[in-house]
Amino acid sequence: MQKVLVTGATGFIGGHILKANLARGNSVRALVLPGDPSMDALKQRGVEVVTGDIRDYENVIRAVVGIDIVFHCAAVVTDWAPKKLFYDITVGGTENICMAALQAGVRRFVDVSTSEVFGIDESKILDEACPLRYRGEPYPDSKIDAEHVVWNYYKKGLPVTVVYPAQVYGGGDYTFLTALADAIIKKELVFWRRNIGWPTYIDNLVDLMMLVAEDYRAVGNGYLVHDGESNTLEGFCAGLAEALGVPACHTYIPYWVAMSLAKVLEFVWRMFRIKTRPLLTTYTVTTFGSRMRLSIEKARRELGWMPKVAYCDGLALTMAWMKTLNLKELKHKQIQSLI
Repeated sequence: MQKVLVTGATGFIGGHILKANLARGNSVRALVLPGDPSMDALKQRGVEVVTGDIRDYENVIRAVVGIDIVFHCAAVVTDWAPKKLFYDITVGGTENICMAALQAGVRRFVDVSTSEVFGIDESKILDEACPLRYRGEPYPDSKIDAEHVVWNYYKKGLPVTVVYPAQVYGGGDYTFLTALADAIIKKELVFWRRNIGWPTYIDNLVDLMMLVAEDYRAVGNGYLVHDGESNTLEGFCAGLAEALGVPACHTYIPYWVAMSLAKVLEFVWRMFRIKTRPLLTTYTVTTFGSRMRLSIEKARRELGWMPKVAYCDGLALTMAWMKTLNLKELKHKQIQSLI
């Protein structure tokens, strides 16, 4: 039995990795913000809860003492939040957890990054050997800065592995999926380019994370992860629409119109300090208009890992979960949470 700490345990990815460790019989601890409504439910599942903020080093070191494996999932996951929040939590929080993990002598440290740290170069197939590329967008850029922190601690002796998931989906995602569903239901969804997306079913991501936490060959390495096949955003949303029992959206506008509108909306939101998320952002336009190609060959070659759940099956399972939701309660949400 391993003693495991999960940061961001009340979020989508963190919640699933927590569940997988409980199923394996590991002793699981979670660092949870004081007053989090999920705290009681975690305790009922046998999770040891340590309350504290990842921005506070004293809280973090309390959570890490006695731990064998750290799964670091906490980050600001949104395209619209103050830059200070990204750097305080995503970067500063990573500094704290790495420092504490090194001090505590953890056996493994698994960091959840994102495929977006490699940029959106469409001229070649992107893999883990590609350089990290800033985009001028706070989410991927803060993830790059956090990764620099992680590798700096690896040089100091922290046994690090980084995973780079592409577009993660699956049951229990109450942010991105429900926001898409709300837009589909309200007929507010439009597209601006037939993109190439790389869906990553949550169970495939968790499977790789559990593997790299145990396989010594993974230490000092990073691995891209997705379902092994691509789809367009339009195609993915058509599946959502079918599950919701509503017509699919097929409206396209020119890319330049979408980008111009996003810039105007961002300007207005900043000028008037509007707290909600704009309907469209430059991050959304570039991310969901890209045609990147991402290779997961390294995980297969070095670890023998392949996605266990095919995209069609992952989508079917996700759609089955969507059908259980109360559509009247779906609201357009600002995507701002800790994963």
